[in-house]
Amino acid sequence: QVQLVESGGGLVQAGGSLRLSCAASGRTFSSATMGWFRQAPGKEREFVAANRWSGGSTYYADSVKGRFTISRDNAKNTVYLHMNSLKPEDTAVYYCNALINAINYWGKGTLVTVSS
Repeated sequence: QVQLVESGGGLVQAGGSLRLSCAASGRTFSSATMGWFRQAPGKEREFVAANRWSGGSTYYADSVKGRFTISRDNAKNTVYLHMNSLKPEDTAVYYCNALINAINYWGKGTLVTVSS
């Protein structure tokens, strides 16, 4: 079983920055594809960023490219989402995701609110 716990959300003004963290436990973290998704009020959950364990390739949604950066520390079993130049439309609950052996695991989410 995999447990994912997000932290770092909060209220920030437009143009500001936040760093989200996701601590993983329970399974081999270094071989997992780790990602972040978000869900805004009244909208479906959408992909934000991901990092593959193999080769370290990273992927971003077009809406966050150039502003958000995903990184991971395998020694700490933690994945981060560095968010810069935040916009009100980035307001959402952000969820950490781990893909291990074709099984998706999810955290409970952390709320990010960007005020204009």
